[in-house]
Amino acid sequence: MSDAAMLIGLSAQELAAAYRDRKLSPVEVTQAVIAQVERWEPHLQATWLFRPEAALEQARASEARWQRGDALGPLDGVPATIKENIATRGDPMPAGTAAVDLKPAPTDAPPAARLKEAGVVIVSKTTMPDYGMLSSGLSSFHTLARNPWDLRLTPGGSSAGAGAAAAAGYGPLHLGTDIGGSLRLPASWCGVFTLKPSLGRIPIDPPYMGRAAGPMTRTVGDAALLMQALSKPDARDSMSLPPQDIEWAGFDVSPDHLRGLRIGLLLDAGCGLAVEPGIQAAVEEAARLLEKAGAVIEPMQPFMSQAMLDGMDHFWRTRSLVDMKGLRADQRAKVLPYIRAWAESAAEFSGEQVFRSFSQFHTTRVTTVAACARYDYVISPVSPNMPAAAEAPSPTNDPLRPLEHIGFTVPFNMSEQPAASVNCGYSASGLPIGLQIAGQRFDDLGVLRVARAFELIWEPQRPWPVPPGR
Repeated sequence: MSDAAMLIGLSAQELAAAYRDRKLSPVEVTQAVIAQVERWEPHLQATWLFRPEAALEQARASEARWQRGDALGPLDGVPATIKENIATRGDPMPAGTAAVDLKPAPTDAPPAARLKEAGVVIVSKTTMPDYGMLSSGLSSFHTLARNPWDLRLTPGGSSAGAGAAAAAGYGPLHLGTDIGGSLRLPASWCGVFTLKPSLGRIPIDPPYMGRAAGPMTRTVGDAALLMQALSKPDARDSMSLPPQDIEWAGFDVSPDHLRGLRIGLLLDAGCGLAVEPGIQAAVEEAARLLEKAGAVIEPMQPFMSQAMLDGMDHFWRTRSLVDMKGLRADQRAKVLPYIRAWAESAAEFSGEQVFRSFSQFHTTRVTTVAACARYDYVISPVSPNMPAAAEAPSPTNDPLRPLEHIGFTVPFNMSEQPAASVNCGYSASGLPIGLQIAGQRFDDLGVLRVARAFELIWEPQRPWPVPPGR
């Protein structure tokens, strides 16, 4: 393994230790990450506002802090990316669409502010689809993002660039958002780890029902390290949780931690696409491993319904239609045609239809909490399907059936429960498969602990995608 490849493979935890012991410098690590980005980007198109010189300037400042002995913490000098819909001061925020007028953000959103305060080296922003409403990297503004495991396929979305960047080694830390599966779907399809935290655990601006920011990393430990910074309070989020002193370092448990845990096994979402056999087999094998380690696995009946999924879909269509009516005609014409067709399908909805659709969010919340109440944790597939073609806006490619793949993920946005995706296997063609681990509301640390225990019992040494031409 070359020195550069070795640096790319180091976790944030390992980098912090190496910086502290002066065995590595943030500058040389950032240089290696920049070279990795330049090697992959002609193929992936995961970045936006990739600024090597700005990143190196941040790295030199971090190096000086470590040399003086006044580093800002364990994240100081660690390379990271930020999804482009998380505002960074002075940068436009297109939200993946060519329809918006680009204006510099006046301030950092809370997650970006926490990273900067921690001394993180921000290498780039990452791409997303129009308005974040696709599980795809297809965008009317950004170049089409692709999956590093197979460039013909989507990385997932809406945190498309973040998932691809994490898998391809654009630094150990990546920040995305999730309102129905936008962290977990790309994490599953790109073979990385993510935690969609309890709603409000990570303050975000603007807050919205079900919307969460979260870490995307190659290891559970790096996500826990990032949560230390991201979960700090910020008054701008009126939906944020009260500050809590969580011992995030306590994520690092042994497989013995699983002994006696009551874990529900959900293999049927109750709506949307049927689970592909290879995905079901991988999740069932994960359940056997957890059971062998001492967990009590109990099969669950589906609790979601197609009416719940369709109701949320119809309300989101209406919201997007209202947003598009606020655009000029020339702006509306630039919206991705699939998104435009999806939103315009709500034009004839009555007030009663919209009310009944909105009511499904609460129905989903109540149903999900009740279904999970008897379990410590619930495991399931992240997605019922493997990634679609990169050019496809959704697995069905049908704007009237756009959300058929989020039946396992979206209920935990609405119930506000933490849910992670951890790699649990590979398809016959070698593509990664994600296991979703959901916990009770507020038990973010517990989800990380179960994910860490599974990480230890499953496959410690996993392959990673190799840049084309190597």
